[in-house]
Amino acid sequence: MDQTSKIFVAGHTGLVGSAICRRLAAGGFSNLLVRNYPELDLSDARAADAFFSAEKPEYVFLAAAKVGGILANSRYPVDFLRDNLLIEISVLDAAWRHGVTKVLCLGSSCIYPKFAPQPIREDSLLSGPLEPTNDSYAIAKIAGIKLAQAYHRQYGMEAISLMPTNLYGPGDNFDLETSHVLPALLRKFHEAAQSHAPEVTLWGTGSPRREFLYVDDLADAAVFLMERYSSPEIVNVGVGEDLTILELAELIGQITGFRGKLRFDSSKPDGTPRKLLDVSRLTALGWKARIPLREGIQQTYEWYKRRAFSDQRSG
Repeated sequence: MDQTSKIFVAGHTGLVGSAICRRLAAGGFSNLLVRNYPELDLSDARAADAFFSAEKPEYVFLAAAKVGGILANSRYPVDFLRDNLLIEISVLDAAWRHGVTKVLCLGSSCIYPKFAPQPIREDSLLSGPLEPTNDSYAIAKIAGIKLAQAYHRQYGMEAISLMPTNLYGPGDNFDLETSHVLPALLRKFHEAAQSHAPEVTLWGTGSPRREFLYVDDLADAAVFLMERYSSPEIVNVGVGEDLTILELAELIGQITGFRGKLRFDSSKPDGTPRKLLDVSRLTALGWKARIPLREGIQQTYEWYKRRAFSDQRSG
């Protein structure tokens, strides 16, 4: 890419897409294409094809997806499987038909087997059963990876696929029904601290281990790989360190000022016991995450408080 390249960021209003836009703008890339969902439904193949025909993007960051936590994935498996499949098929096919130079697809660490050896290497893909609480989303993302690789193999289209670990940061979803664990905990602890609640109840046992990557680090890795990586083989993106959900909850409690007790509801699912990515492939390419977890959570919390204050004033 150069700074005048025509770059389409699909899903630019989401957590990942907005971070990629920030990173591109900071790097001097000025020719960005973006469309809101009402303007362009990427699950509609005809609409996607018409957009690519008219706009002729040279590079595509495919960050558009239907995402959610354990609760949302368990309740709406059709939506997570169908919608993500349709987006991937529509965008990759339109990119091939209209001569896009390169596509970057964003997957997820949930594509890997539930009991994959830790840390999880890229070659663990399809080596065992998936975590049942999010298998619909995972299957859709695996299909997207395989489709990108198939376009490369059959037609020579450059398409790379990144597998980020659990993401968080400004622009995250804090809805307790549909959010992932870190933003859900931030909101719970913030509201408990504000109301001086004596305790906070959390799902599961607190023992699962998770790795968390600040979304602006992911965006930096995405631009880095778009410019320097061309293999169809997938690449893990993470920090190479994890912690338990209990340790995460204690850290978020410190940051939000919550002084009450923690209670875990073990009748609720834990999900995968551990999910730590092996990032040696990415490290060998010359990239490492820079933002420590505490600093990233603090920045996310400040963003959340500003948004909550803004919502109160507008309400």
